Amino acid sequence: MRRVDTVPRSIRDYGGLIGEGAVAEIEALAAPLRGSRVLHLNATAYGGGVAEMLPTLVSLSRGLGIEAEWHVLEAENDFFDLTKRLHNGLQGMEVEILPTDRSLYLSTLERNMQVFQRDWDFVVVHDPQPVGLLGLLDGRRTGRWIWRCHIDTSTPGNAAIDFLAPFMGYFELAVYSMPGYVTPRLGNMRTEFVFPSINPLTPKNEPLSPALARQILACRFGISNAQPLIVQVSRFDPWKDPLGVIDSYRQAKRRIKDVQLALAGNIADDDPEGIEYHARTLEHAAGDPDIHVLSTLDRLSRDELTHALEINAFQSGADVVVQKSTREGFGLVVAEAMWKRTPVVGGRVGGIVEQIEDGVNGYLVTSVEECADRVVELLKSPRRRREMGERARETVRERFLTPRHLSDYLRIFRSLA
Repeated sequence: MRRVDTVPRSIRDYGGLIGEGAVAEIEALAAPLRGSRVLHLNATAYGGGVAEMLPTLVSLSRGLGIEAEWHVLEAENDFFDLTKRLHNGLQGMEVEILPTDRSLYLSTLERNMQVFQRDWDFVVVHDPQPVGLLGLLDGRRTGRWIWRCHIDTSTPGNAAIDFLAPFMGYFELAVYSMPGYVTPRLGNMRTEFVFPSINPLTPKNEPLSPALARQILACRFGISNAQPLIVQVSRFDPWKDPLGVIDSYRQAKRRIKDVQLALAGNIADDDPEGIEYHARTLEHAAGDPDIHVLSTLDRLSRDELTHALEINAFQSGADVVVQKSTREGFGLVVAEAMWKRTPVVGGRVGGIVEQIEDGVNGYLVTSVEECADRVVELLKSPRRRREMGERARETVRERFLTPRHLSDYLRIFRSLA
């Protein structure tokens, strides 16, 4: 297992955004937890929402005097192929679990046990990849164990449930993004609900004017700054429906001839399926010069800072951001775009519906045709885009910034302690 380096950060850095009263409340929540040892475990330090959130949550915890660390599993591709099948299965897909998968899963986790040579007060296990670790500890277990589920498990497939359920009984608490995601088939442990969040003070979310953003996109990726731009930022994944986004763009293009589309996203270290779906997306684009399919396999940078600035440019420079997911645990990219005052057309699924109030701060859609209609409506009305964008930013400021997320964790730790 590999530790991801983080540096302490002060919660007072956020006072100008959340108010000094909120800062003082977080400091008071943290005071009894000073010196507590907190371990966050997940599968990768690169790609996806968990890897986006943990650096800030851990850094702010350390700034409050909590001994927080973040460690990631070290594993081969066959393990990540299995855990991606489990991920898809939890989201409702019937997946195949092979007779050899259990031994592969447990043998990989056994090679990642060194982090438990010390004691922990709280262990937060993110998503299905590391859940078997607790069972392997037997009598060596220390601390209070929490499973943090970031995905939509409202209608899980049987194979994934049958594989994971035996491990879940060891946990004391499960944290879901929404009540609708709870499935008793994964165990009847105590549950809490915590919305994910974005960090407004990172390079990805700091202010970038639309004009400068479009210049960056033109220079780096050849995207015309004279044509309307639709953007989807996401993993290349069937649940994000990039093929459906292309279909919606094609319908919109019949009414707005010069519109262009950018599909931009990383391919995470724990997602072998992403390479295959990236290839399918390129094939579906069929050489259209106004469709730009960009990933960390080719034109998007894998350097953390450069990549963050590139994604900021896409979200700040877009006329409309689309997140046409068919299942979505939460959808941090929606909050990111909303924070940048860019109107979002999102799938009416999962956590997207918690962020977008249809017709007020964005639009919710259920089909290719509806998505195209809403995109065209927004492209034809700059005033509508501005009004929605302002309301969207205020929604994120009130509900989906990191300090609120941190305070939720502090309350959970205190309730367990």
